[in-house]
Amino acid sequence: MKILIVDDVKGWRDYHTKYINHLFPQSEIIYAESAREGYDKLLENNNSPFDIILTDLQMENDFEPKYAGEWFVEQIKTFHNYYKTKVYIISASYNVNIIAENLRVDYIRKSTAKNFPDVYEKIKN
Repeated sequence: MKILIVDDVKGWRDYHTKYINHLFPQSEIIYAESAREGYDKLLENNNSPFDIILTDLQMENDFEPKYAGEWFVEQIKTFHNYYKTKVYIISASYNVNIIAENLRVDYIRKSTAKNFPDVYEKIKN
């Protein structure tokens, strides 16, 4: 299992890693601190794509009026090798559900992840 975690806050990357390691103990986890770096990781791994991608929405401001994570998910969808990849937006943004629905990906609210970490179980299904 190959997993990409994209979040500009190290604490959140570490938090996600804790639960991902519990769900997928033998997984290879790669990190990116921005949407642009996440995109670079897609390019670097295009021949061996990620199975799961977790991304924050609110990172760098380069893509306004879109969120950086929104732009990143749009980019994922342009790669043929990533059409089977499970993508999850994990964000504190008030409209994460609407954005995820429009992008046809799943989401987890950071408040839910923090207070009910068993929510990560949905990634396993």
